Amino acid sequence: MLWTRWLVLLLCWGATSGEQQADERDGVTAEVRADPRRQRSPPPVEPLDFGFVPSAVYGTHAYYEPGAIGILFHMVHAFLYVVQPNSFPKDLIVKVIQQNMGGIKIEEWRKPENVVLLLQWIFYEAGFLICGTIGIAFVVLTPIIGTCFCVCRCCENCGGEMHQRQRKNADCQRGFYTASLIATTIFIILGVLIAYAANHNVSTQIKSTRRFINTNMRDLRTFANNTPAQIEYLTAQYTTAKNKVLSDLDNIGPLLGGRIHSQLEKEVVPSLDTALRMAGAMRETKEALENVSSSLEVLQEGTGKLQASLSGERASLSNTLSDPACTNGAVSHTCNTIRSTLSQLGINADFSRLPDVSQALANVNTVLRTDLSNIVQKGYSSFNDTPKLVKEQTKNIVSALPRVKGMLDKIGTEINSFSKMFPVEASLANFTIFLNQGQKNIESFYPQIDQMDFYRWIGCVAVLCMVVLVLAFNILGLLCGTCGYDKQASPTTRGCLSNTGGNLLMAGVGFSFIFAWVLMGIVTTLFVVGGNVEKLMCEPLANRQLFKIIDTPFLVHPAKKNFLPGMLFQNPNIDLTLGSMYRDCYENNGLYHALQLETMFNINSFLNRTVYNKDLAKVFDSVQVDLQDITLLEQAGRDSLIDFANSGIGQIDYQAYLAEVNKGVALVDLLSFSTDLEAQADQLPRGALENALKGHASSIRQIHRDQVVPLEQAMKYVRARSTLSQSIKQLQRTSSDLPVKVTNILSAIDAAEYLITHNASHVVKQETKGYIQNLVGYFKQYTDWVKNSLTGEVAQCKPISNMVDSMEIVACSFIVDSVNTFWFGLGGCCILLIPSIIFSVKLAKYYRRMDTEDVFEDSPYNDTLTRFPRASAPPSFSDW
Repeated sequence: MLWTRWLVLLLCWGATSGEQQADERDGVTAEVRADPRRQRSPPPVEPLDFGFVPSAVYGTHAYYEPGAIGILFHMVHAFLYVVQPNSFPKDLIVKVIQQNMGGIKIEEWRKPENVVLLLQWIFYEAGFLICGTIGIAFVVLTPIIGTCFCVCRCCENCGGEMHQRQRKNADCQRGFYTASLIATTIFIILGVLIAYAANHNVSTQIKSTRRFINTNMRDLRTFANNTPAQIEYLTAQYTTAKNKVLSDLDNIGPLLGGRIHSQLEKEVVPSLDTALRMAGAMRETKEALENVSSSLEVLQEGTGKLQASLSGERASLSNTLSDPACTNGAVSHTCNTIRSTLSQLGINADFSRLPDVSQALANVNTVLRTDLSNIVQKGYSSFNDTPKLVKEQTKNIVSALPRVKGMLDKIGTEINSFSKMFPVEASLANFTIFLNQGQKNIESFYPQIDQMDFYRWIGCVAVLCMVVLVLAFNILGLLCGTCGYDKQASPTTRGCLSNTGGNLLMAGVGFSFIFAWVLMGIVTTLFVVGGNVEKLMCEPLANRQLFKIIDTPFLVHPAKKNFLPGMLFQNPNIDLTLGSMYRDCYENNGLYHALQLETMFNINSFLNRTVYNKDLAKVFDSVQVDLQDITLLEQAGRDSLIDFANSGIGQIDYQAYLAEVNKGVALVDLLSFSTDLEAQADQLPRGALENALKGHASSIRQIHRDQVVPLEQAMKYVRARSTLSQSIKQLQRTSSDLPVKVTNILSAIDAAEYLITHNASHVVKQETKGYIQNLVGYFKQYTDWVKNSLTGEVAQCKPISNMVDSMEIVACSFIVDSVNTFWFGLGGCCILLIPSIIFSVKLAKYYRRMDTEDVFEDSPYNDTLTRFPRASAPPSFSDW
């Protein structure tokens, strides 16, 4: 059985563990542990695609549907449950096995504990014992009773007297016995048919057994042929992980530099972004100041012209009101009223009083001579060149790639060598030869099996023919007796056909006594054997209770815990059971997982010597990155920010600007003023003063029409006001806490530069660890993939569970169920032979020709015609 050991060991090379041992001593493992000073989850490792392991397709479908005969199987199972309703005695069997492992000795059974076990076993087998006892009694008593019956009839007793008394209910009794015998015969026929169907089913299913043998053998060959290719595929996929590691090492600059850049940019990029935004704010400030200056000129020009016109009109109106006519008492009040409103003729928004922004604009222009945006972009560029800087400083890693490739190739060679330590292909080739030879040997027995089955079939048919012979006599006797019976004929004058029917019935009785005990002996033997096999083997095998017995710890030996690993691996302490192995194989898992081969070999030590070796750790430890040359913001940029903060835009009176912008053009509505002036002029007497005031009203209306309305509607003026308002608000926002903002920007840039200058070594070390973790993670992916593949895809052991299920189907469903159905039908026939004997004996009395009969004569007493029967022989005249 050397091939079985190789089959067990062929997958042991790939036993891998997804977790690193806590006590790993190599440097790489120590480097990839999490840094306790800064808990940061590492970035996910890029998943590798190892493809799909070549799968095997198994053709055995270990399932059996009995069809119509399944109804008979269920009837037999129900009968056996009535005979034996107790649950499977797992604990009892375990105790019996454990206490009698050294051999059964008579004196051992006298011990109290063994007596208790015996009583428990008797209680469990009570139903079979009672039925078996009844069967044995039947076997013993039937020939004795038959012999006594024959002797008794020879002595003209027990119905042997050839005389039949006439009774009034004779026809009723004959009909009852006839109907009862017919019913009994029909049930016996059913029993014969049941037994014959079971007998024929055995022959039919034995031929189907060849299909199970062929498919199981084919599946085993598929298993043996596919396993080497699957193992080779597993070892070949190491190249995928190796190539990925080499690719990452070749691109260490972009990868490691990118990791360092990503980690530092959380602090660096925001500080540069604020500086860049401040550079944009400088340009916007310049534009805003320019807008304020230009808008102010437009507004001052427009309001200046209006101011001159209104001043002239006010002076002219004042001269008019100085006329002596206004001194008249009736007119003086109106003139005084008009004179009090002259101050309203003026402009409301006086932009000429606003402060000049030219000095602030000049300062900002001086600041903008230094291109801060370009300086900040240089800082971005310097920081973004981190991957390039890392690549330049890790040329030793790239130059070491051939050496690293040699190390990885050596690892692959060791993995291939380890996978070839066991002669897997040769062992599986021998296993395939063994299967082919075994199948040929099995097929060579097919003719003998068919011949033996034919003899068995003939024997069962011969047994059934005994019953059929009795049935034949019963049926013929019923036909002859019923057809030949004549009610008018007396018992002594019955016809030949009727007499033949009675004799046939008695012949059936005789053969019943001859065959019944033989049949019952066969039935009892098959019942005891087949019933116990069904209850103690087939049912426990179907619900897997039998596995629990075999898997009971310390069953075979007090020092050996588990039976299966002790037999396979000579290590009974492995937690491997037959039930767990069957479940794994039933789920089509790999043989590696089903046999728990990971308990036999510790692959971690192998991986520590190969994948996680110190030579690779030295290569990784040589990574040194210096980021001292990175400058985020030059001194010119710092000076530009400080000068901008001191440019004077914070000293501008923005509230004065906003106050003037929000004012109207004139102090009053000139149209309303002119209307009121005309109304007041109408109150004066007609004359030169009235006409003069109306002329002034017309002039004021003309100023409103010619100057105020165009000024308010002119887009240049309106745009100037809007631009001035927006620019003032923007400048107000920009100048708000400007020195504080600049100080914060410079502080953030200083902090980022300090991080790069002083703390970059920690970041570099941390990201280097993460980079190494990625490299190691590729190998971990490979080992995890190997383990998962070995668990569920490599050497899938479904053929093993199929073999168990196939043996269960063949042994229990094909043979045991059919045998039990055979004795069930035959046993029913044997039981029914008893009423058949009784009814046949009773009925034969009505069909056979009697020697004497009852006759009636006239009585000489009292001249009455009283009839007294007496025995009389049949007439002796020649006409009889």
